[in-house]
Amino acid sequence: MNIDFNKSEGLVPVIIQDDRTLQVLMLGYMNEEAFEKTKKERVVTFFSRSKNRLWTKGEESGNFLKVKNIAIDCDQDTILIKAVPTNFVCHTGSFSCFGDKDSKGFLYELEEKIGQRIDEKTESSYTYSLFQRGINKMAQKVGEEAVEVVIEAKDSNDDLFKNEAADLIYHLLILLKAKNFTLKDIEEILLIRNKISL
Repeated sequence: MNIDFNKSEGLVPVIIQDDRTLQVLMLGYMNEEAFEKTKKERVVTFFSRSKNRLWTKGEESGNFLKVKNIAIDCDQDTILIKAVPTNFVCHTGSFSCFGDKDSKGFLYELEEKIGQRIDEKTESSYTYSLFQRGINKMAQKVGEEAVEVVIEAKDSNDDLFKNEAADLIYHLLILLKAKNFTLKDIEEILLIRNKISL
C-alpha cells in the first residue's frame, strides 16, 4: 500500500466504514506514523489536527474502531478503513458522525450476534436453545416461518406480514450458521446469477 502523504502536507483523509453494515461512520486524517500504528495494532489511530498529535479513536471514551480491512483509492491519497465499532462513534453520542444507526445492512450485525450466542453457548438464548435441538428442528422452524409468510401474504395486514418475514430471515440465519454458511456466501450466488440471467 503506497500512499502519497505529500499531496496534502503529510496528511491524507481516512473514511471509516462499518465492516458489517457498510454505513459510513466518520472521516479523519492520518499521517504516515498514524497509518503504520493503525496497521500494526489493528485499531484506528488518527493524526488529530486540533491536538497536533496521534490520537487513537476511543483512547478516552473506550469506543474503539477495530480494523477489519484497509483499502487505498486509485489516486493513492485517500484511505478507506472498514472497522467494527465497540460502541457509538460520534462524540455527540450518535452511532455515526453522520447520524444514527441505519437499518440497512443490519442483517450482518444480526448474523454476528446469532453466531456469538451459538459459539458462546448462551444458555438463556432462544437462538442457542434452537441450535441445540439439531438441524432437523432448525430446518422445520424455517419451513414453519415460510408457511406463515405465505399465509400473511394472502391477507391484508402489512404489520403481520412484515413480522413473519422478519421471523423467516432470523431463523434462516440460524440455519445458515448451523450449516457453516454465511450471508456473504448466499450473496455471492445471487451476484453470479445476476451476471447470468436475472
